Amino acid sequence: MEELTKAEERVMQAVWKLKKAFVKDIIEQLPDSPKPPYNTISSVVRILERKGYVGFKAYGKTYEYYPLVSKVAYRGATFRRMLSQYFDNSPAALVSYMVAEEKLTPDEVQHMQQLLDNADGTSASPAHGE
Repeated sequence: MEELTKAEERVMQAVWKLKKAFVKDIIEQLPDSPKPPYNTISSVVRILERKGYVGFKAYGKTYEYYPLVSKVAYRGATFRRMLSQYFDNSPAALVSYMVAEEKLTPDEVQHMQQLLDNADGTSASPAHGE
């Protein structure tokens, strides 16, 4: 799975949230500071389509876009890339970093411990934010 630029990722976040969207809908989802031009977002969406991240349905000259890659699949690929590039493929190094640098709350540490205790896969709960 090809890595996305920050601009492409912002647009994909909007497409994932909306599930189906016209360019104007995507622009409405982006933060005001200021809103990017229509042509810019249209170009980003076409790049995402070439990369295989979005598909479209044509209504004359207007296109409705939808995700071809799920947010979960992208998150997994991005996480594996980060683990490989920054933590030498070591989950222990990642957890060590999170404990040392991220100042985890006791609840977060307890939740991580529960996930580790259930690592056999039989009763692991989904990650936060799903």
